[in-house]
Amino acid sequence: MTVVTLMWEARAVQGRGAELLEWARAQVLPYEPVRREVFRAPQDRVLVLTWWEADATDAELPELPEPAAELITRPVHRWRFESIEAETRAT
Repeated sequence: MTVVTLMWEARAVQGRGAELLEWARAQVLPYEPVRREVFRAPQDRVLVLTWWEADATDAELPELPEPAAELITRPVHRWRFESIEAETRAT
């Protein structure tokens, strides 16, 4: 078993970043990932990372869809990553 991270990143039309962020947060996947994290960045960008336990890096996994074309400036960027090493900070 490996951990696969799916990265989904979109850039909203100027001034619609909050709307894109809420759209991304509201998306329901067919089943829950191990972890899901949502980020925002300058230029009305939204990034969603999901972590999945899978048999292979190319396993079929649920992904966030494309938002409505009038909400984004370009097609969504998507990448897959395989976890190699993880560290946690001691408290």
